[in-house]
Amino acid sequence: MQWRNLYRGFFMGISDLIPGVSGGTIAFILGIYDELLVSISGFFSRDWRKHIGFLLPLAIGMGATLLLFSRLIEFLLKNYHAQTQFFFLGLIIGVLPFIARQAKVKKNFRLGHFLVILIVGAALASLAFINPQDTAPITTLTASNALGLFIAGWAGSMAMLLPGISGSFVLLLLGVYSTAIGALSNLNIPIIAVIGAGVVVGFVVSSKIISYLLTHFTYVTFAVIIGLIIGSVFVVYPGFPKDGSYFVMSILTFFIGLLVASLFSSPGKATIINE
Repeated sequence: MQWRNLYRGFFMGISDLIPGVSGGTIAFILGIYDELLVSISGFFSRDWRKHIGFLLPLAIGMGATLLLFSRLIEFLLKNYHAQTQFFFLGLIIGVLPFIARQAKVKKNFRLGHFLVILIVGAALASLAFINPQDTAPITTLTASNALGLFIAGWAGSMAMLLPGISGSFVLLLLGVYSTAIGALSNLNIPIIAVIGAGVVVGFVVSSKIISYLLTHFTYVTFAVIIGLIIGSVFVVYPGFPKDGSYFVMSILTFFIGLLVASLFSSPGKATIINE
C-alpha cells in the first residue's frame, strides 16, 4: 500500500470541493497524474491487485476529506472567498512550469500547439462570464431524480480528471452542487451513493480516453491541458478585494499556493510521458 497517497488524496479532495479548481491539476502538482490514469484504467482488469495499493489510500484520503471538510470549505468560501481562491490561483499557476517541462514545450511545440492553447484557454475562460444558478438542494432520492444525479456525477468526475476543469464547477453548471455538498455535510447516504456511482463510472471511462490521447496524441493533448489550466485561472480569479487587509491576505495566500505548487512539482517528480 502506498500510504503516502493519504495526504495526496487529502489535497485532491480539498480541490474537488472548490468550484473552479480541478483535482486533475492537483494530481499534476503532486506528480501522480500518469499513475492515477493507469491505475483507474486497470482497476477493473485482471491486474486489479497491482493498482489497489495505489488507489485505496488515495480514495480513503479523498473520501475522508470530502466528508470532514465540506462544511469548512463552505465556511471559507463564504467568509474568506477571495483569500481561498487566491491560494488555489497560486497552485494552478505554479503547476504550469512542471507541465511545460513534461511536455518539453520548447522542443516539441509548434505554432499549431500554441493555437490549441489559445483556443482552449479562451473557451474555458469564457465560463468566467457564466453565472450558474444552482437549484435548491435535493434531500430525498426518487426514481425521477436518481438518473439526473448519476449523470451529474459522471460528468463531474470526467472533469475532475482533466487538469483545468473543475468537477465542482460542472456540478454547479448542472445545478446539483448544493445537493452534493449538502449530502456530504449531512451524510445523506442514498444521494452520496448515486452521485458516487456516477463518479466511479466516469473515472473509468474518462481515464481510458485520456490515457489513449496522451499515448497517441501526446503533445496536442498537452497543449489542450495547458490551455485548460490557463483558462481556469480566469474562472477561479475572484477579483481583488477592496479592503486593504483582505488584499494583503489574498496576496499572501497566492504566494503560499505558488510555494506549495513549486514544492510538490519539483523536477524530480514523476514524469507523464513514457519516453
